[in-house]
Amino acid sequence: MHNQKWLSLNFFAFFFTWGVFLPYWTGWLTNEKELSVSAASVIMGTGMVARSLSTLFFFPLLTRLFSLGRLMQLLAIASFIVMAIYIPANSYTLLFIITFAFSFIYPNLLPAMESGATVLMQTDRIHYGKSRSYGSLGYTIALLIVGAATAVWQEQAILWIMLAGLLLMAITQSLVSPVPLQSKPAPRTKKGPSATAELLKSKGFLTILLVSILLQGAHASYYNYGFIYLQDIGVNSFYIGLILNVAVIFEIVFFVKADTLFDKWSVSSMFLLAGIGSTLRWILIFLFPSVWVFILTQTLHAVSFGVAHFAFIRYIFQKLDPVNIPSAQGMYAALGMSLSVALLTFAGGYLYEIAPGYAFLGMAASSFPAVLLVLLTRKRLAY
Repeated sequence: MHNQKWLSLNFFAFFFTWGVFLPYWTGWLTNEKELSVSAASVIMGTGMVARSLSTLFFFPLLTRLFSLGRLMQLLAIASFIVMAIYIPANSYTLLFIITFAFSFIYPNLLPAMESGATVLMQTDRIHYGKSRSYGSLGYTIALLIVGAATAVWQEQAILWIMLAGLLLMAITQSLVSPVPLQSKPAPRTKKGPSATAELLKSKGFLTILLVSILLQGAHASYYNYGFIYLQDIGVNSFYIGLILNVAVIFEIVFFVKADTLFDKWSVSSMFLLAGIGSTLRWILIFLFPSVWVFILTQTLHAVSFGVAHFAFIRYIFQKLDPVNIPSAQGMYAALGMSLSVALLTFAGGYLYEIAPGYAFLGMAASSFPAVLLVLLTRKRLAY
């Protein structure tokens, strides 16, 4: 299989499961397992802490033990096994433990896949945006399927769709991986600094990592409470799936065109655009608690998430040595996609119980500082 097609297929399979777990799992816990929003937010927030610790420390270790191709196979199989344990689980303690374990294993697939994509960009000159758009397509299809299934079979269908998606991913990961992903990275000399140490000495990398942390963390309320929010304002479950898909459709369009559309943009300009779009998105949801305004703000997902993510990938592709890429991806996944989201999930859960709109307004307190940081550093660090 051509490397571009292999990457596209695996992005599709992973983000199908991401499209079930990320937006619907809090809703599954509150509706199917009858937990309160704050109790579910504690479980999900703690799971994200596990995700951040795992991708920060466990993922770099795994990349030294296994090739990226082999690692993705093992992680997909282990994720399916742990998810199956949810079937008999009913107690809060057991749900907490399973979610922690699943969050420790499953999210490592994301930095592994993104690291593989970056390696293939450097070795095979593949088009990242083209393959990543298939991930967004998988996310879209998951939202549609879950929306339709929950309208018919209620929230119990979410678990079975997730299991089916993980099984599909395990099958796609069993296909022969591209040659550049079949070998472990060359070991460093004992005297050389670690990849993490090198990255921590780079002011440019630390700055774009902090900007990414602020911008990706600002999606916490949307990821965890968007489904519940739409239920609370009276939207039918089937239509919720369609509404959530608006964001992903715009994300797909963005990733298909990103390689050419932003070819001449600097990384700092992309981050600036993402920060402004993100801040506008959360303020509009707070000011206008309407399904139509929520749908309108969904179009900004291509900016708040897509542009920010593409800017980070562009930076590490252009600036980093290949041996440092897995560590960079691990730090991004741990801090930008996990820990910041976890902390803001805790805050968002309590804000939501005061008033749903406050949970979204609180996210602007994360995205707006990113805009200021870019404006203060873009000329000095030239990124």
